[in-house]
Amino acid sequence: MEISGRITKDAVTAKVSNDREVVNFSIAVNDRYRPKGASELKKIVTYIDCSYWMGSKMAQWLKKGTMVELFGRIGLNVYTNAEGKALGSLTFHTSNIKILVFPKTENASAVPAVQKKSTAKDEPDDLPF
Repeated sequence: MEISGRITKDAVTAKVSNDREVVNFSIAVNDRYRPKGASELKKIVTYIDCSYWMGSKMAQWLKKGTMVELFGRIGLNVYTNAEGKALGSLTFHTSNIKILVFPKTENASAVPAVQKKSTAKDEPDDLPF
């Protein structure tokens, strides 16, 4: 299965038995539709908890606001809260992560360096064209 969404908060790495690590994060999937007979679009946001077992180093790239495309399988956690109400949450067991867009940051050091573009003063004046 394939889903795309924005990460809702920075990913965290958790240690589990046998020195294994899992990267946990959550995404928001936005959707919209126009109900029959309505003129305005209705917006829906679905929150999905995700886990990634393939390597904990991936967590450094999974920051709040990052748009990701995920491949894997979906699951459902069903539980009863303290008031006895049955609840559920979607989970996505991710096998592959593709980063589509990094979030805008105010901290320039957080953005990978971009090669300097040449300016007119960097080029010689005697070009043949």
